[in-house]
Amino acid sequence: TPSLETLHNAEQQRYKILRLTERAGKASLPQIKIIDLRNQQLQQGLAKPLIQAMESHLEKGNQVLLFKNRRGYSPILMCHQCGWIADCRSCDSHYTVHLQRRNLQCHHCNAMRSIPKECPSCHGKQLMPLGMGTERIEEVIQSFFPKHRIIRLDRDTTRGKGKLSAMLDEIRRGEAQILLGTQMLAKGHDFPNVTMVGILDADQGFFSQDFRACEKLGQLIMQVAGRAGRAEKSGEVYIQTHAPDHPLLKPLLKHDFDAFAQMILSDRKIACLPPYSFLALYRCQAKTREQAEQLLEKVKAFALSKNQTIQILGPIDSLMSKKANYYRMQLLLRSNSRKHLNSLLSEVQAYLIQQKEYQQLRIHLDVDPISI
Repeated sequence: TPSLETLHNAEQQRYKILRLTERAGKASLPQIKIIDLRNQQLQQGLAKPLIQAMESHLEKGNQVLLFKNRRGYSPILMCHQCGWIADCRSCDSHYTVHLQRRNLQCHHCNAMRSIPKECPSCHGKQLMPLGMGTERIEEVIQSFFPKHRIIRLDRDTTRGKGKLSAMLDEIRRGEAQILLGTQMLAKGHDFPNVTMVGILDADQGFFSQDFRACEKLGQLIMQVAGRAGRAEKSGEVYIQTHAPDHPLLKPLLKHDFDAFAQMILSDRKIACLPPYSFLALYRCQAKTREQAEQLLEKVKAFALSKNQTIQILGPIDSLMSKKANYYRMQLLLRSNSRKHLNSLLSEVQAYLIQQKEYQQLRIHLDVDPISI
């Protein structure tokens, strides 16, 4: 699952592609199936066909792996009476509910607080966790399969020296039948007895604001699917989605990552996005929004005075405009020429060193940013 930039470089004869056309040993590729969530009666986020498939594989003595890339119990705590939501005081983000630790935690600045006994706004007692994290899914799965042991692998359960290795050894020895985890479970592991993989939510990648989200989703689906049927037993992969007709899913169902990548590359070319252009992102953090905006406006004016061919977008607020009590803004530069962009960045660097009044601000340059 190479990046699209890597594939493009291979097409330009800069790299040589070495293709792995077969799985190791006698293993065959798993069959990938779509579960259409539209109009389905879900049981705590799980569709009935997924639960039935799990029952079938577990009855045969096999292991099942469920993937959900969100840790914690629930991403939101809301008051049912007035609609209050537990927001982080330091970030533009909600607290995540961690029920086992009995606290709320911000996954961006790591701030923690205890779970309130009543709503601080209306003093109502009906505080509801909304949404599903791995901790909550573990609770739900245990109610469906009380006789089977579940191992949950995420950052919360693998803290501590040697804990991850010990859990992986338990899985390989067959001491747990259901594996549940985040991205750390998705790739690089060999579980010969896993014959079914369930991807619980594929839709986030299709509708993200990040232009690389679909690429990351396709890579992730291929990587997670690679955990199923790695030995002599055949494997199955189930993808829960509200967008079963999405065109990018079709090549993935056939394990055709090349066709998937070419579809996205075609869109990228039309939109003049990498790898068909070059990006540089200035991120500025300050105690006030005005300070960050002023500095980036000066950078923009200077850059335009030096080069009119480079497109400059912003400054605008970052997707999370406040994090750990800092206000964050960004300025995006786009060029069709790597040489021209690098030359301009060197001039801006020298210019920034001269801006003594902004020495207390944090400014970070990300060339070829992975995320914007």
